[in-house]
Amino acid sequence: MSAPDVVVVGGGVIGLATAWQAAKRGLSAAVVDAAHPGKASWAAAGMLAPVTEVHYGEEPLLALNLESSRIYPEFVRELQDAAGMDVGYRACGTVLVARDADDNAAFAHLYSFQSQLGLAVKRLRAADCRAIEPALAPGVRGGILVEGDHQIDNRALSAALEHACKSEGVDLLTGKVTTLLSGPSGRAGGIVTGDGHQTCGAVVLAGGCWSGLIEGVAPEVASAVRPVKGQLVVLRGSGSQPLIEHNIRGLDAYMVMRSDGRLIVGATVEEMGFDTRVTAGAVYELLRAAYELVPGVSELELVEATSGLRPGSPDNAPLIGQTSMEGLVVATGHFRNGILLVPVTAYAVADLLATGRAPEKTESFSPLRFATEVVA
Repeated sequence: MSAPDVVVVGGGVIGLATAWQAAKRGLSAAVVDAAHPGKASWAAAGMLAPVTEVHYGEEPLLALNLESSRIYPEFVRELQDAAGMDVGYRACGTVLVARDADDNAAFAHLYSFQSQLGLAVKRLRAADCRAIEPALAPGVRGGILVEGDHQIDNRALSAALEHACKSEGVDLLTGKVTTLLSGPSGRAGGIVTGDGHQTCGAVVLAGGCWSGLIEGVAPEVASAVRPVKGQLVVLRGSGSQPLIEHNIRGLDAYMVMRSDGRLIVGATVEEMGFDTRVTAGAVYELLRAAYELVPGVSELELVEATSGLRPGSPDNAPLIGQTSMEGLVVATGHFRNGILLVPVTAYAVADLLATGRAPEKTESFSPLRFATEVVA
């Protein structure tokens, strides 16, 4: 293979979408993926929930999440046209549900915070919750309706992005990248795998939680990205009617209903390094939390239990943009918002590669914000 303009390290949804968009801007691109077990793109629920994911002190991340949510419908149309397949995008909304008075008090504080930020939320009484979701437990105490939250089938998204990449001439390669090549000036100019090496004009590091393990990467990336384990279970109903219509979220679990009858229940948040084991305790806790909100889950078939490794960062926000190493761009560290941030990340990185300029919307998420910590 001749030297492409861009080599993207990592074939998850972020890496694939970035390569696809780079190719659409006229750049030759290749994706090199190690096929690690525990890839976050596979073990995800696909919730697109910027409002229900809002956390205190993360207002800049909220703005990025909202922007990505805003452009998601157009991204989906573009992708489905390119791939010729559906990706399961649904504007279903989310209902946050309180099991008891303590949960309801926590949601009262959350609702106040969301309202202060100007987010579109509606406080619900217990009767309101059950009116819009009859399968909820009789004892629920109240909740919050977020009509702007959506969902997508993350596995269909991955498959569609592979098709879209191929349609734009992107080379999809399998291999573990061990080392980043750099020239005399220190510029990133290629990668080394077990099968040899590949030179290129620029490298995009989109390897999730494995991004920092590659020899020669910029130090601010090597020190900033870590794995955060998440376990989830997949259930399936036998009837034609879905158990729930909205995404359902409690304090300890969430549920996402797919159009094909699958119900995704997730997800744990565990600091366990690169451990990808599925544990009985996690499955038990997830199913118990789901049952407390929607008792009908006990009648569903358990079809899968899996785990994934989210790429976390010190401030829970992604690393998007140029590193301290010329020619090395990073797109990782998306933590719990990886599926949501696919459009805004792919467009921003592709624009940076094509024009040399980073969009203003991603400036706050430059990996260089961690460079001073490395030097100190």
